[in-house]
Amino acid sequence: MTDIIRLPIASWDQPCSPQEQFAATQALEDGQVLLLPQLDFPLLDAERPFLSPDIAGAAKNVSLNPADGSVRGSSAAGTELGVLHGMMTRFAASSQTLLRQLLSPYAPTLRAGRTSFRPVEIAGRETSWRKDDTRLHVDSFPSSPTGGERILRLFTNVHPQGRTRSWRLGESFEGVARRYLPSLHRPLPGSCELLHLLGITKGRRTAYDHFMLQLHDRMKADTKYQAQVEQSTHEFAPGQTWLVYTDQASHAAMAGQYAFEQTFYLPVAGMVESAKSPLRVLERLMRRELV
Repeated sequence: MTDIIRLPIASWDQPCSPQEQFAATQALEDGQVLLLPQLDFPLLDAERPFLSPDIAGAAKNVSLNPADGSVRGSSAAGTELGVLHGMMTRFAASSQTLLRQLLSPYAPTLRAGRTSFRPVEIAGRETSWRKDDTRLHVDSFPSSPTGGERILRLFTNVHPQGRTRSWRLGESFEGVARRYLPSLHRPLPGSCELLHLLGITKGRRTAYDHFMLQLHDRMKADTKYQAQVEQSTHEFAPGQTWLVYTDQASHAAMAGQYAFEQTFYLPVAGMVESAKSPLRVLERLMRRELV
């Protein structure tokens, strides 16, 4: 079962002892959720009007692209867009500062991905079963293959009326893999290269990406599994921050509104214990390299 490990960190630039860094990397690489219950991200007065679902327009998230600094998915324009951009850039910078202090073993190879602001309520959102994140799943991106790179995500709840963000947490990654491996099929010869050539994927989809997508879909499509697998519910309060490898921890976001999220990518070689990565677990279970 995925569990919650707490660390007493109260500021984004707080120096962390070797013991705290060891506890943090061990918890994350074991597939646990690392909770920083005292770490808030206070909004500036000019940013408080963004605490409305209207800021997202027709999208569910507002995102900041680290490659070009553009903000997407927002209805903001002009001066308002500049303030929104500043808010998201500030959260991205705060997240990176925290990880340099807390996860210094990752510093040489950790790469920041997109930053998102999530002002829309999760509960009751209409979507397809494949995109329904209220179902237990492990993260895998159809158009953005990772090739085995870890997906580390940091969240902060900033709800102004005290509403929690509700998650379900399920079984270990190895438990998920053992359960569904017999039903997974190998990619057709040449299909991964063809997807890239046609522009369907942003890079070459490896065998690892192929199997991870199937795990993601098998979990979400299996309604009996969703109801009966051993699981627990956790409420993340406003003013709390948490980190988790979402490619490893079985999770589902059930309810909540107004949160920030920062994605990071880490090569398997950059981990403290690479044998715990989903890539290495699948390779061990399948007795083959997944390149």
